[in-house]
Amino acid sequence: MSRRATTTAVTLTMAGALGFGAMAPTAYGAGQGPCYDGRCEITVSKPTTIKVDSRKFGFGKLKVTHISSRAVKFSASSGGASLSGSTSPGGTVKFNNLKIWVKSASGHKARLALFPTKR
Repeated sequence: MSRRATTTAVTLTMAGALGFGAMAPTAYGAGQGPCYDGRCEITVSKPTTIKVDSRKFGFGKLKVTHISSRAVKFSASSGGASLSGSTSPGGTVKFNNLKIWVKSASGHKARLALFPTKR
């Protein structure tokens, strides 16, 4: 089989598998989002709420409260305790065992990476 035919066969096989859901990403539970497990990259352009696993992080909603090219501000609360913090682009904020890295920020748009840490 020629190289071109092999590439076409692989592409068609992958497309077929994706079409039938064999290679689809894991479905999220009701009300969960792509950051629920604390591992994601997300771009936000306005104040927003990101759902995370409250059992794992001690809070269920991470709120991005302000975005500018100089700083991004965050807050979270759980059972009367309130967490807040801010950082400039390139910096990180840690709420319990969830670290939020502000990869970049310009204007009113920020690229964030979330990842769990060890306690």
